[in-house]
Amino acid sequence: MTRRRAVDPNVCGVTAAISVIGGKWKTSLLWLLEAGPHRPAELRRQMPGLSEKVLTQALREMESDGLVHREVHDVLPLKTVYSLTDFGLRLSVALGPVSDWGHERLDRMTAEPAGLPAS
Repeated sequence: MTRRRAVDPNVCGVTAAISVIGGKWKTSLLWLLEAGPHRPAELRRQMPGLSEKVLTQALREMESDGLVHREVHDVLPLKTVYSLTDFGLRLSVALGPVSDWGHERLDRMTAEPAGLPAS
């Protein structure tokens, strides 16, 4: 789903939510920021494989969607800190049961004999 379509009032609420957290990194960023504010370099260190460009893009989109707050401290060098907004925290909490379901699914997949579905 495109970001433009995500604001269509005729779209299912789940679809609209998924469009906000879509992509490889946003759910991980939500999880890290749920623990507290982080500087961009701290986030990159905790997420191997995440480029600075992609991190910046994801954080800007999340800020635009009202999920994160960007605070720039006027010191040299500039210090930028990202934290979850109340709206972002609500999404993170709402994703908790989805995460539990995902872990249960992974457990079931590893417990199944190859090729046979669990009952």
